[in-house]
Amino acid sequence: MKIALDVMGGDHAPQNPMGGVKLALETLPQIDRIFLVGVPEVIEKEMAAQGISSPKLEIVPALQVVDMSDSGLDAVRRKKDSSISRAVDLVKDGKADAVVSAGHTGAAVTASLIKLRTLPHIERPAIASIMPSVTHSWVLIDAGANPDSLPEHLVQNALMGSAYARHVLGRENPRVGLMSNGTEEEKGNTLCKETAKLLRTTPGIHFIGNVEGHDLWQEPPDVVVCDGFTGNIILKTSEALAEALISMIKGEIMASKVTMIGGKLAKPAFKRVHKRISADEAGGMPLLGLNGITIIAHGGASAYAMKNALRMACDTFAQQINPHIEAAVSQHLLIHANS
Repeated sequence: MKIALDVMGGDHAPQNPMGGVKLALETLPQIDRIFLVGVPEVIEKEMAAQGISSPKLEIVPALQVVDMSDSGLDAVRRKKDSSISRAVDLVKDGKADAVVSAGHTGAAVTASLIKLRTLPHIERPAIASIMPSVTHSWVLIDAGANPDSLPEHLVQNALMGSAYARHVLGRENPRVGLMSNGTEEEKGNTLCKETAKLLRTTPGIHFIGNVEGHDLWQEPPDVVVCDGFTGNIILKTSEALAEALISMIKGEIMASKVTMIGGKLAKPAFKRVHKRISADEAGGMPLLGLNGITIIAHGGASAYAMKNALRMACDTFAQQINPHIEAAVSQHLLIHANS
């Protein structure tokens, strides 16, 4: 397994990406090589500061850095020597099996789309995020790649999300729900209504209808489909709410000696809950639908999260999700043509 890492991407670069590399070298023996893409002097300085050294590491120079103020397209066109562009080039050229970046999501999506292209019959890639609930984990797709989508794109999201849920989460016949503001058929905006019509008649998708906010955390379907604008709001709001609730609980526990004692007794349970809801555990999100593997990590990802993003790159490669998506789309087209 060979991974290209955008060392300059993220709110805490290069410290946390390199911290993730250090942890990965200790815990992920399946990685044969990590290409450290970025400004060589900066990378070398951080390696020395963290005491990182391994024959598995190779620095690939990239002298430009994408700023958060850059648009995704401009970042690729104007900054051809950026770390994200050079990292994706390594996958394009067959030197790396996957790229991992915690930097500008738009730039990562655009660079991957332009350089790697999409799989056959997939018009746009979509970010898949594994989300927690009281009962089971589920796939949110699209979690931020395409803020403006057409109904046809959401149908493709459903196909890709179903393939991911089937082969990664182990769901035999994944249930697919469409995110809306109510479960009734007449609810939703134009995009929701048009998408629902298509999903009801799309072979190969176990569509259960609309889902709304409270469904996501109690009894969610295996896959929740939406446009990237809605999905990114769901993702960020849920993560922020989880952090706020943990802070509130900690504050209440520390409010008195009695609750502090109870808090110590319940500490193992709190740790288990925190592990279930922490975005750091997943580390990153695969950008599905590409002719290659791109893992999008959170901008504020910790070193531990970056290690897990590298692990997700390994897992996505090992699970051969792209051939599974191609097979699902081909089967759908075949059934549709014969119906």
